[in-house]
Amino acid sequence: MANDQLKIPARRRLLSLTGHLALASVGVPSIVRAMPAVTDGSRNLSLDHTHTRERIALTYAVDGKYIDPALTRMNHFLRDHYSGIVGSIDPRLLDLLYRLQVAVGSQGGYQVISGYRSPNTNERLRGKGGKGVARHSLHMEGRAIDVRMPGVPLQDVRDAALSLKLGGVGFYPRDQFVHVDTGKVRSW
Repeated sequence: MANDQLKIPARRRLLSLTGHLALASVGVPSIVRAMPAVTDGSRNLSLDHTHTRERIALTYAVDGKYIDPALTRMNHFLRDHYSGIVGSIDPRLLDLLYRLQVAVGSQGGYQVISGYRSPNTNERLRGKGGKGVARHSLHMEGRAIDVRMPGVPLQDVRDAALSLKLGGVGFYPRDQFVHVDTGKVRSW
């Protein structure tokens, strides 16, 4: 069983490379490929928070079922880093992150800039002239996150997120992050 599990990543890399070559041969950018299905098996995420300096690596779903203690840990990890208030993170946001990581072929995890934001924090950031801080931000609903992926060009993260068509995608190259959310499909 262990040997079979070791073979899977190599097989995925081979299939990914084959797909890239096939897409390149017809002139389609390799970053635009079919959305990976979230099916049976385990879904894992590894996150480093740039503000709290905390790290988390966990399995949040197995065989199509979310693991409540893992979701609780993720809620705390993605809390409002200004106030410490813990929100409820939409599990679909975690699925979006999982699919995004599969789409770019990265297992290196994410750096988190912002997860949940309390309404007070959101308003305070807006009052400070925070560009891109929406009045009705999905961060306040636990449905948005700002991230980057070490070793993956930011524009590749953006392009992969756009290709998934699972929600909003904001591109902030000056601040070095991509915003993704589970709202309506849109981009800026």
